[in-house]
Amino acid sequence: MNHVGPLFKTQAGELVVAMPESGIDPAWLVRPLAELGLDAGASFAAVRVEMPASRRWSTPDAAFFARLLGELEARGRQVALRGLPRELEKLLSLARRAPAVAAPMARPPGIRERAGLRALRQASDASALVALLGEIVLRLPRLFAGRAKIRRAEMWEVLAESSSRALPIVAIVNLLMGAILAFVGAVQLKTFGAGIYVANLVGIASVRELTPILTAIVLAGRTGASFAARIATMQGNEEVDALTALGVSPAEFLVLPRVVALSLLMPLLYVYGCAFALLGGMAVSMPVLDVSATAYVAQTQRAIADAHFAIGALKAFVFGGLVALIGCHHGLRAPRSAAGVGSATTSAVVSSIIGVIALDAVFAVCANALKV
Repeated sequence: MNHVGPLFKTQAGELVVAMPESGIDPAWLVRPLAELGLDAGASFAAVRVEMPASRRWSTPDAAFFARLLGELEARGRQVALRGLPRELEKLLSLARRAPAVAAPMARPPGIRERAGLRALRQASDASALVALLGEIVLRLPRLFAGRAKIRRAEMWEVLAESSSRALPIVAIVNLLMGAILAFVGAVQLKTFGAGIYVANLVGIASVRELTPILTAIVLAGRTGASFAARIATMQGNEEVDALTALGVSPAEFLVLPRVVALSLLMPLLYVYGCAFALLGGMAVSMPVLDVSATAYVAQTQRAIADAHFAIGALKAFVFGGLVALIGCHHGLRAPRSAAGVGSATTSAVVSSIIGVIALDAVFAVCANALKV
């Protein structure tokens, strides 16, 4: 686009801008204004725009006048702009608006601040977990009365997920645990000629402590993670919000059947795991210590008291409810994204394992205080 004639001229104390019919050439936005006819020494108090009536204004016009006024103000001249239509005045005000000053970067929090923020998040998370537990306890009578809003098909799916599908991994873990205990005990007790007491070691340790803990940890990594991932996916798909909009409590529909199912089935899995732990101990003791199966079983029966089974079954019951509750809790609080599903699953497994170990320590202190 070629420039035709001078663009600027002074007339009656005004700087007149004679707009060409073809409009502003974008190249003028970077060319010195003196080349376009602006006299730096001329005196004027206003800028008046003249242009053909048929011409339509555009964004380059606003950018050009914004540059013109900016250069005049930089030379110390405060001038008024006349002859602009209203729409161009709006464009010019936008073009001349000062850009927002970027806020200074916040100082990264220190160690104490990070520790405090993390403590507040953990406190909020614990408070939400306790609130969910209270809601589950309050809704238990509705479940046993048959008035809870749950799906039977999903209830059967949860029961299968918490029981029959977990049998192989529970059997393998407890079998190997019993075998390891027996081997370690045999190495030490054989030197004293007390190899038969390996049955006592394996029986009491597995029935009272290790089997409920290992079974709970296995289910935390398998079933608890599954609960967290499934509910977190529903959270991302807004299915949980849909339940709330329909007047159905997510705690009753999603959490209650899972907590009840895993709590009731964990004692059964505990008994199943104990059988394999004792079998693993016997499988190692027979060839290493030359102990017959009959002697091993008889010694195990004498070593294990009813109190040991009662404590182990109670632990299994509580651990099952804790694993299910933590898994569902992290699923409900998961961010609405694929990364949120993975984060919820990881948090559920880690929190469940820590919770199981901490709760087992509480059981140990209480049992010691009661001399059980």
